Amino acid sequence: MSDHFQKLQQAKEQGALSQALASMLHNFYLSYEEAIQENHFVPTSVSPILNQFLDLVIEQLKHPYHFEPYHHRMTKPVNYYAFGLNLIRPLIDFTRSSLNGSQHLNQIQAALDRGDNVILLSNHQTEPDPQAISLLIEKTHPKLAEEMIFVAGHRVTTDPLAVPFSKGRNLLCIYSKRHMEHPPEEKEEKLKYNQKTMKQMVQLLNEGGKCIYVAPSGGRDRKDDSGRIEIAPFDPQSLEMFLLMASQATPSTHFHTLALSTYDLLPPPSSVESSLGERRHAHCTPIHLVFGPEIDMHHFPGSDTQDKKERRTQRAQWIWEKVVSDYNTLITQRDKK
Repeated sequence: MSDHFQKLQQAKEQGALSQALASMLHNFYLSYEEAIQENHFVPTSVSPILNQFLDLVIEQLKHPYHFEPYHHRMTKPVNYYAFGLNLIRPLIDFTRSSLNGSQHLNQIQAALDRGDNVILLSNHQTEPDPQAISLLIEKTHPKLAEEMIFVAGHRVTTDPLAVPFSKGRNLLCIYSKRHMEHPPEEKEEKLKYNQKTMKQMVQLLNEGGKCIYVAPSGGRDRKDDSGRIEIAPFDPQSLEMFLLMASQATPSTHFHTLALSTYDLLPPPSSVESSLGERRHAHCTPIHLVFGPEIDMHHFPGSDTQDKKERRTQRAQWIWEKVVSDYNTLITQRDKK
Protein backbone atom coordinates (compact mmCIF):
# COMPACT_ATOMS: atom_id res chain seq x y z
CA MET A 1 0.00 0.00 0.00
CA SER A 2 1.32 3.44 -0.96
CA ASP A 3 2.26 5.86 1.78
CA HIS A 4 -0.63 8.20 0.96
CA PHE A 5 -3.18 5.41 1.32
CA GLN A 6 -1.71 4.44 4.69
CA LYS A 7 -1.88 8.01 5.92
CA LEU A 8 -5.47 8.31 4.72
CA GLN A 9 -6.42 5.13 6.57
CA GLN A 10 -4.80 6.41 9.76
CA ALA A 11 -6.65 9.72 9.49
CA LYS A 12 -9.94 7.89 9.14
CA GLU A 13 -9.21 5.61 12.11
CA GLN A 14 -8.25 8.60 14.25
CA GLY A 15 -11.51 10.35 13.43
CA ALA A 16 -9.87 13.22 11.54
CA LEU A 17 -12.10 12.48 8.54
CA SER A 18 -15.67 11.30 8.22
CA GLN A 19 -16.30 7.98 6.52
CA ALA A 20 -17.84 9.77 3.54
CA LEU A 21 -14.92 12.17 3.10
CA ALA A 22 -12.35 9.41 3.54
CA SER A 23 -14.15 7.38 0.86
CA MET A 24 -14.13 10.35 -1.53
CA LEU A 25 -10.40 10.85 -1.04
CA HIS A 26 -9.70 7.13 -1.38
CA ASN A 27 -11.51 7.00 -4.72
CA PHE A 28 -9.77 10.17 -5.85
CA TYR A 29 -6.39 8.66 -4.96
CA LEU A 30 -7.20 5.52 -6.98
CA SER A 31 -8.12 7.56 -10.06
CA TYR A 32 -5.15 9.87 -9.55
CA GLU A 33 -2.68 6.97 -9.38
CA GLU A 34 -4.12 5.43 -12.53
CA ALA A 35 -4.02 8.76 -14.35
CA ILE A 36 -0.45 9.69 -13.48
CA GLN A 37 0.80 6.25 -14.48
CA GLU A 38 -0.65 6.89 -17.94
CA ASN A 39 1.51 10.01 -17.87
CA HIS A 40 4.59 7.95 -16.94
CA PHE A 41 4.75 8.96 -13.27
CA VAL A 42 5.45 6.41 -10.53
CA PRO A 43 2.72 6.32 -7.83
CA THR A 44 5.23 6.63 -4.99
CA SER A 45 6.51 9.89 -6.51
CA VAL A 46 3.21 11.65 -5.80
CA SER A 47 2.89 10.55 -2.16
CA PRO A 48 4.32 13.86 -0.83
CA ILE A 49 1.78 16.01 -2.69
CA LEU A 50 -1.16 13.73 -1.85
CA ASN A 51 -0.10 13.66 1.79
CA GLN A 52 0.07 17.45 1.78
CA PHE A 53 -3.42 17.52 0.26
CA LEU A 54 -4.71 15.36 3.11
CA ASP A 55 -3.03 17.57 5.72
CA LEU A 56 -4.60 20.69 4.19
CA VAL A 57 -8.06 19.09 4.08
CA ILE A 58 -7.79 18.09 7.74
CA GLU A 59 -6.62 21.60 8.62
CA GLN A 60 -9.68 23.04 6.89
CA LEU A 61 -11.95 20.68 8.82
CA LYS A 62 -10.35 21.64 12.14
CA HIS A 63 -10.10 25.36 11.44
CA PRO A 64 -12.51 26.36 8.63
CA TYR A 65 -11.09 29.25 6.61
CA HIS A 66 -13.45 32.13 5.90
CA PHE A 67 -12.97 33.77 2.50
CA GLU A 68 -13.40 37.52 2.32
CA PRO A 69 -15.13 39.02 -0.77
CA TYR A 70 -11.65 39.44 -2.25
CA HIS A 71 -9.13 36.76 -1.35
CA HIS A 72 -5.46 37.26 -2.18
CA ARG A 73 -3.53 34.08 -2.89
CA MET A 74 -1.72 32.64 0.13
CA THR A 75 1.93 31.64 -0.27
CA LYS A 76 3.06 31.70 3.40
CA PRO A 77 3.53 29.71 5.55
CA VAL A 78 2.12 27.26 2.96
CA ASN A 79 2.48 28.09 -0.73
CA TYR A 80 -1.03 27.12 -1.78
CA TYR A 81 -0.45 28.43 -5.31
CA ALA A 82 2.45 26.01 -5.85
CA PHE A 83 0.52 23.21 -4.14
CA GLY A 84 -2.37 23.50 -6.60
CA LEU A 85 -0.09 23.46 -9.63
CA ASN A 86 2.00 20.59 -8.29
CA LEU A 87 -1.02 18.38 -7.70
CA ILE A 88 -2.62 19.02 -11.09
CA ARG A 89 0.58 19.07 -13.21
CA PRO A 90 1.12 15.24 -13.28
CA LEU A 91 -2.38 14.77 -14.74
CA ILE A 92 -1.78 16.87 -17.84
CA ASP A 93 -0.39 15.46 -21.08
CA PHE A 94 1.54 18.54 -22.13
CA THR A 95 2.80 16.91 -25.34
CA ARG A 96 -0.74 16.99 -26.74
CA SER A 97 -1.96 20.17 -25.03
CA SER A 98 -2.24 23.48 -26.89
CA LEU A 99 -2.22 27.20 -26.22
CA ASN A 100 -3.90 29.12 -29.03
CA GLY A 101 -4.20 32.86 -29.58
CA SER A 102 -0.76 33.73 -28.24
CA GLN A 103 -0.88 37.08 -30.05
CA HIS A 104 -4.02 37.98 -28.10
CA LEU A 105 -2.41 36.80 -24.87
CA ASN A 106 0.49 39.13 -25.60
CA GLN A 107 -1.99 41.98 -26.16
CA ILE A 108 -3.57 41.19 -22.81
CA GLN A 109 -0.20 41.32 -21.05
CA ALA A 110 0.68 44.60 -22.81
CA ALA A 111 -2.59 46.15 -21.63
CA LEU A 112 -1.93 45.05 -18.06
CA ASP A 113 1.61 46.44 -18.22
CA ARG A 114 0.12 49.82 -19.24
CA GLY A 115 -2.09 49.80 -16.17
CA ASP A 116 -5.28 48.88 -18.06
CA ASN A 117 -7.55 46.03 -16.98
CA VAL A 118 -8.68 42.91 -18.82
CA ILE A 119 -11.78 40.83 -18.21
CA LEU A 120 -11.76 37.33 -19.71
CA LEU A 121 -15.22 36.03 -20.64
CA SER A 122 -14.87 32.27 -20.65
CA ASN A 123 -16.56 28.93 -20.43
CA HIS A 124 -15.80 26.79 -17.37
CA GLN A 125 -15.40 23.01 -17.37
CA THR A 126 -13.58 21.65 -14.35
CA GLU A 127 -12.90 22.63 -10.75
CA PRO A 128 -9.14 23.17 -11.26
CA ASP A 129 -9.56 25.44 -14.31
CA PRO A 130 -7.46 28.15 -12.60
CA GLN A 131 -4.59 25.69 -12.21
CA ALA A 132 -5.05 24.41 -15.77
CA ILE A 133 -4.83 27.94 -17.18
CA SER A 134 -1.73 28.76 -15.14
CA LEU A 135 0.01 25.54 -16.14
CA LEU A 136 -0.38 26.35 -19.83
CA ILE A 137 0.80 29.97 -19.59
CA GLU A 138 3.33 29.84 -16.72
CA LYS A 139 6.35 29.52 -19.01
CA THR A 140 5.44 32.36 -21.37
CA HIS A 141 3.46 34.63 -19.00
CA PRO A 142 4.45 33.69 -15.42
CA LYS A 143 3.26 36.96 -13.87
CA LEU A 144 -0.20 36.64 -15.39
CA ALA A 145 -0.33 32.96 -14.38
CA GLU A 146 0.11 33.97 -10.73
CA GLU A 147 -1.81 37.23 -10.60
CA MET A 148 -4.96 36.43 -12.59
CA ILE A 149 -8.11 36.95 -10.51
CA PHE A 150 -10.94 34.42 -10.69
CA VAL A 151 -14.60 35.00 -9.94
CA ALA A 152 -15.41 32.04 -7.69
CA GLY A 153 -18.69 30.57 -6.48
CA HIS A 154 -19.26 29.52 -2.89
CA ARG A 155 -18.69 25.82 -3.55
CA VAL A 156 -14.94 26.18 -4.03
CA THR A 157 -14.66 28.29 -0.88
CA THR A 158 -16.60 25.93 1.38
CA ASP A 159 -15.94 22.37 0.18
CA PRO A 160 -12.97 21.09 2.26
CA LEU A 161 -11.53 19.28 -0.77
CA ALA A 162 -11.60 22.48 -2.86
CA VAL A 163 -10.45 25.02 -0.26
CA PRO A 164 -6.71 24.12 -0.42
CA PHE A 165 -6.74 24.95 -4.15
CA SER A 166 -8.80 28.10 -3.66
CA LYS A 167 -6.48 29.49 -1.00
CA GLY A 168 -3.72 29.69 -3.60
CA ARG A 169 -5.67 31.85 -6.05
CA ASN A 170 -6.77 35.47 -6.21
CA LEU A 171 -10.54 35.21 -5.90
CA LEU A 172 -13.53 37.49 -6.10
CA CYS A 173 -16.01 35.38 -4.13
CA ILE A 174 -19.70 35.44 -4.98
CA TYR A 175 -22.85 33.41 -4.57
CA SER A 176 -24.08 32.41 -8.01
CA LYS A 177 -27.68 33.02 -9.00
CA ARG A 178 -28.48 29.31 -9.12
CA HIS A 179 -27.54 28.90 -5.44
CA MET A 180 -28.85 32.24 -4.19
CA GLU A 181 -32.08 30.88 -2.69
CA HIS A 182 -30.78 27.67 -1.15
CA PRO A 183 -31.70 27.96 1.66
CA PRO A 184 -34.17 30.85 1.24
CA GLU A 185 -33.46 32.36 4.66
CA GLU A 186 -29.85 33.10 3.63
CA LYS A 187 -30.72 34.99 0.45
CA GLU A 188 -30.50 38.48 1.97
CA GLU A 189 -27.13 37.76 3.57
CA LYS A 190 -25.79 36.34 0.30
CA LEU A 191 -26.96 39.41 -1.63
CA LYS A 192 -25.13 41.70 0.81
CA TYR A 193 -21.99 39.59 0.45
CA ASN A 194 -22.18 39.85 -3.34
CA GLN A 195 -22.58 43.63 -3.09
CA LYS A 196 -19.37 43.80 -1.05
CA THR A 197 -17.64 41.72 -3.71
CA MET A 198 -18.76 44.09 -6.46
CA LYS A 199 -17.46 47.10 -4.52
CA GLN A 200 -14.17 45.30 -4.08
CA MET A 201 -14.01 44.59 -7.80
CA VAL A 202 -14.41 48.28 -8.64
CA GLN A 203 -11.58 49.08 -6.21
CA LEU A 204 -9.34 46.51 -7.90
CA LEU A 205 -10.18 47.83 -11.36
CA ASN A 206 -9.42 51.36 -10.19
CA GLU A 207 -5.96 50.19 -9.15
CA GLY A 208 -5.42 49.05 -12.76
CA GLY A 209 -3.36 46.23 -14.18
CA LYS A 210 -5.89 43.57 -13.19
CA CYS A 211 -6.93 40.53 -15.24
CA ILE A 212 -10.21 38.96 -14.11
CA TYR A 213 -11.53 35.62 -15.34
CA VAL A 214 -15.29 35.12 -15.20
CA ALA A 215 -17.58 32.40 -16.51
CA PRO A 216 -20.81 34.29 -17.38
CA SER A 217 -22.66 30.96 -17.40
CA GLY A 218 -22.33 30.83 -13.61
CA GLY A 219 -21.26 27.18 -13.68
CA ARG A 220 -19.46 24.38 -15.48
CA ASP A 221 -20.19 22.91 -18.90
CA ARG A 222 -21.81 19.50 -18.83
CA LYS A 223 -22.60 16.69 -21.26
CA ASP A 224 -25.95 16.40 -22.99
CA ASP A 225 -27.92 13.17 -23.32
CA SER A 226 -25.77 12.09 -26.27
CA GLY A 227 -22.56 12.53 -24.28
CA ARG A 228 -21.48 15.70 -26.09
CA ILE A 229 -20.11 18.53 -23.96
CA GLU A 230 -22.33 21.58 -24.20
CA ILE A 231 -20.94 25.08 -23.63
CA ALA A 232 -23.30 26.53 -21.02
CA PRO A 233 -25.11 29.68 -22.19
CA PHE A 234 -23.94 33.07 -20.89
CA ASP A 235 -26.17 35.05 -18.55
CA PRO A 236 -26.97 38.52 -19.99
CA GLN A 237 -27.33 40.03 -16.52
CA SER A 238 -23.90 38.78 -15.47
CA LEU A 239 -22.26 40.33 -18.53
CA GLU A 240 -24.07 43.61 -17.96
CA MET A 241 -22.86 43.70 -14.36
CA PHE A 242 -19.21 43.29 -15.37
CA LEU A 243 -19.57 45.96 -18.02
CA LEU A 244 -21.06 48.27 -15.39
CA MET A 245 -18.23 47.56 -12.94
CA ALA A 246 -15.67 48.28 -15.65
CA SER A 247 -17.37 51.57 -16.53
CA GLN A 248 -17.05 52.75 -12.93
CA ALA A 249 -13.25 52.38 -12.96
CA THR A 250 -10.88 55.08 -14.20
CA PRO A 251 -8.42 52.86 -16.13
CA SER A 252 -9.60 51.35 -19.40
CA THR A 253 -10.93 47.80 -19.30
CA HIS A 254 -10.57 45.45 -22.26
CA PHE A 255 -12.82 42.43 -22.75
CA HIS A 256 -11.45 39.25 -24.36
CA THR A 257 -12.92 35.79 -24.82
CA LEU A 258 -11.27 32.62 -23.56
CA ALA A 259 -12.35 29.17 -24.69
CA LEU A 260 -11.02 26.23 -22.74
CA SER A 261 -11.20 22.47 -23.04
CA THR A 262 -10.34 20.89 -19.69
CA TYR A 263 -13.41 18.74 -19.05
CA ASP A 264 -11.69 15.35 -18.83
CA LEU A 265 -9.20 16.52 -16.21
CA LEU A 266 -11.74 16.30 -13.39
CA PRO A 267 -15.25 16.00 -14.89
CA PRO A 268 -18.11 17.70 -13.03
CA PRO A 269 -21.17 15.78 -11.82
CA SER A 270 -23.73 15.13 -14.55
CA SER A 271 -26.13 17.60 -12.91
CA VAL A 272 -25.86 20.65 -10.67
CA GLU A 273 -25.84 19.60 -7.02
CA SER A 274 -27.06 21.79 -4.17
CA SER A 275 -25.02 20.00 -1.50
CA LEU A 276 -21.27 19.82 -1.06
CA GLY A 277 -19.17 16.69 -1.46
CA GLU A 278 -19.14 15.87 -5.17
CA ARG A 279 -17.25 12.84 -6.47
CA ARG A 280 -13.86 13.62 -8.04
CA HIS A 281 -12.36 11.28 -10.61
CA ALA A 282 -9.05 12.39 -12.14
CA HIS A 283 -7.83 11.58 -15.64
CA CYS A 284 -4.64 11.98 -17.61
CA THR A 285 -5.55 14.30 -20.46
CA PRO A 286 -4.32 17.08 -22.73
CA ILE A 287 -5.90 20.49 -22.15
CA HIS A 288 -6.45 23.36 -24.56
CA LEU A 289 -6.92 27.14 -24.38
CA VAL A 290 -7.91 29.72 -27.00
CA PHE A 291 -7.43 33.39 -26.12
CA GLY A 292 -9.61 35.50 -28.40
CA PRO A 293 -9.20 39.08 -29.67
CA GLU A 294 -10.58 42.08 -27.82
CA ILE A 295 -14.33 42.43 -28.27
CA ASP A 296 -16.47 45.56 -28.43
CA MET A 297 -19.10 45.31 -25.71
CA HIS A 298 -21.14 48.15 -27.20
CA HIS A 299 -21.30 47.27 -30.90
CA PHE A 300 -22.51 43.82 -31.91
CA PRO A 301 -25.33 42.26 -33.96
CA GLY A 302 -28.54 43.59 -32.43
CA SER A 303 -26.87 46.41 -30.48
CA ASP A 304 -29.02 49.02 -32.25
CA THR A 305 -32.27 47.76 -30.71
CA GLN A 306 -34.05 50.14 -28.36
CA ASP A 307 -35.13 47.31 -26.07
CA LYS A 308 -32.57 47.20 -23.25
CA LYS A 309 -33.33 43.59 -22.28
CA GLU A 310 -33.14 42.41 -25.88
CA ARG A 311 -29.83 44.24 -26.38
CA ARG A 312 -28.32 42.49 -23.38
CA THR A 313 -29.62 39.14 -24.60
CA GLN A 314 -28.12 39.71 -28.05
CA ARG A 315 -24.76 40.67 -26.53
CA ALA A 316 -24.66 37.52 -24.38
CA GLN A 317 -25.56 35.34 -27.37
CA TRP A 318 -22.92 37.00 -29.57
CA ILE A 319 -20.12 36.55 -27.02
CA TRP A 320 -21.21 32.98 -26.27
CA GLU A 321 -21.13 32.15 -29.98
CA LYS A 322 -17.56 33.47 -30.19
CA VAL A 323 -16.47 31.18 -27.35
CA VAL A 324 -18.34 28.22 -28.86
CA SER A 325 -16.71 28.87 -32.25
CA ASP A 326 -13.21 28.91 -30.74
CA TYR A 327 -14.02 25.84 -28.67
CA ASN A 328 -15.29 23.90 -31.68
CA THR A 329 -12.18 24.87 -33.66
CA LEU A 330 -9.81 23.56 -31.00
CA ILE A 331 -11.86 20.39 -30.60
CA THR A 332 -11.61 19.79 -34.35
CA GLN A 333 -7.84 20.36 -34.19
CA ARG A 334 -7.55 18.06 -31.20
CA ASP A 335 -9.48 15.24 -32.85
CA LYS A 336 -7.25 15.39 -35.93
CA LYS A 337 -4.12 14.68 -33.86
